[in-house]
Amino acid sequence: MSHPNETSGLSYRDAGVDIEAGDALVEAIKPFAKKTLRDGVLGGIGGFGALFEVPKRYKEPVLVSGTDGVGTKLKLAFTLNKHDTVGQDLVAMSVNDILVQGAEPLFFLDYFACGKLDVATAATVVKGIAHGCELAGCALIGGETAEMPSMYPDGEYDLAGFAVGAVEKSKIIDGTTIVPGDVVLGLASSGAHSNGYSLVRKIIEVARPDLDADFHGRPLRDVLMAPTRIYVKPLLALMQTLTVKGMAHITGGGIVENIPRVLQDHLTADIKKDAWTLPPLFQWLQEHGKVADAEMHRVFNCGIGMAVIVSAADADAALRHLEASGETVYRLGTIRERKEGEAQTIVS
Repeated sequence: MSHPNETSGLSYRDAGVDIEAGDALVEAIKPFAKKTLRDGVLGGIGGFGALFEVPKRYKEPVLVSGTDGVGTKLKLAFTLNKHDTVGQDLVAMSVNDILVQGAEPLFFLDYFACGKLDVATAATVVKGIAHGCELAGCALIGGETAEMPSMYPDGEYDLAGFAVGAVEKSKIIDGTTIVPGDVVLGLASSGAHSNGYSLVRKIIEVARPDLDADFHGRPLRDVLMAPTRIYVKPLLALMQTLTVKGMAHITGGGIVENIPRVLQDHLTADIKKDAWTLPPLFQWLQEHGKVADAEMHRVFNCGIGMAVIVSAADADAALRHLEASGETVYRLGTIRERKEGEAQTIVS
């Protein structure tokens, strides 16, 4: 790399990297990250590594980690030039995942990669990440911004996120205590969250709707880009009140492929289709895409972002507790013995 006083040869700038933009982004990020500080944080943004001490209230802490992205929802964000919600999506996908094992999210790191850094866009994304961390009660303690000329089309970027949480070893939730007769509760989603957007974009391509038109009180574009709901605080509070036997974050694979991830082989979740009303967005997607019910349940969350399994004796109390926390909750169905050759989740 050439030095500033040299008169010949190529420099890093000739490769298309904007060094000042990267420095400006770091400064822009710091106020957002500061809002997410919590017990355990030992260092700030900008170091080579981020330091975090597991809170001393844990006697036998087990670390639980998760990583994810936002998927092709980013393509829609580029098309709409709307970048203020995907940061929360990024956090939600990881913290909701580690939550289902009983873990309290402690800290989060992000990876933002682009061809040429646009500070305003990147700062908008990171502001959303910090907001997601606040909702989850975890600290944004570091990350990486990679500017890689010619790797990405102009105006596009990619995101990845990494969450680490902790749970007492004796309180890990793994679904092994679930038995026939237990109740499956469903917590409402805020929309399509961050899954199924390849099909969403195809439906938009075919239907060619006016994305600025009113859709049940909001522009359709805002409904399509609504950020993923973060369920951390209400569910951590619930776990302090009663025994939660299992949880499933309803992501790719929908209801029928995610609930089985917390069930033992001999069990089936019997979900009643009339237990909740398909939200308008999913009705619109199904109608305009002519999507069969089975495909809807496999691709989308269909209005259920998190499934919570409790004993029948605790079901009413759990439902009331979650509703008092601001969640919309449905009694979806029950757990029963699985018949030979039967699927582990049936929506009927």
